[in-house]
Amino acid sequence: MPIDILAVMKHAADTVIMPRWRSLSDDQVEEKNPGDLVTVADRESEQVITAELRSAHPKAMILGEEAYAADPGILEDFQRAEHAFTVDPIDGTSNFVHGSRDFAVMVAELRAGDVVRSWIWQPAHGVAYEAEAGAGATRNGAVLPRRELDPDTATWRGATARRGLLARDHVPLAQLREAAWCCGVDYPHVATGDLDYLVYSKVWPWDHAPGSLLVREIGGRSIRKDGSSYSPAAPIGRWLLAGADASAPTALSYLEADLTEEN
Repeated sequence: MPIDILAVMKHAADTVIMPRWRSLSDDQVEEKNPGDLVTVADRESEQVITAELRSAHPKAMILGEEAYAADPGILEDFQRAEHAFTVDPIDGTSNFVHGSRDFAVMVAELRAGDVVRSWIWQPAHGVAYEAEAGAGATRNGAVLPRRELDPDTATWRGATARRGLLARDHVPLAQLREAAWCCGVDYPHVATGDLDYLVYSKVWPWDHAPGSLLVREIGGRSIRKDGSSYSPAAPIGRWLLAGADASAPTALSYLEADLTEEN
């Protein structure tokens, strides 16, 4: 039976995420790896969303960020799946822990490795983004127009969380600004015109599947360092550029030399 996936995400946010926002105790926050935080709200939110997806789509493979942390082997099942979902229960967990509004709940649906629908819910901002392959994208139900950029690349606004890139010049591109440390905020900034392109070094499916479709539906692209189109079902590797219009491949031509292991 079909379910309203955005409604499920909002329910998870209302019941297990927002009651903990700015109210977390020390024992409700852990480090999965140095600097990589997880909270009780991440785990409970993923459980709520995954249970609803599994009930509605019992044959689909569901790749949750916290499920992967517990069993990395499920990534291979996801990459082979004919029908799959990604779940990021709280994207931007560090922001959430530190009281920032810049966090999101994200889900994407894939068929044969291609993202066909995606949802991004920013509960502290009260804003929802939805995208469907070939049918466009919306912000709180209002259709987002396709974006066309100024041919002058010096006017483009790019962002990254990689400090090694922030410190460098990439003329004729303007200097990169610091990203929001939350894909569920960064990709919507591209969709609405606050940013023109993004540069990421970590490329996990749950982080990028939702936003990659959002960007595609406003006329942009998400690409890898070799210039190929990004697919969440492809093997994990470093570096992804995503942007409106033709910004990603053009920016890559000026940034490629600095997309190294060191940065």
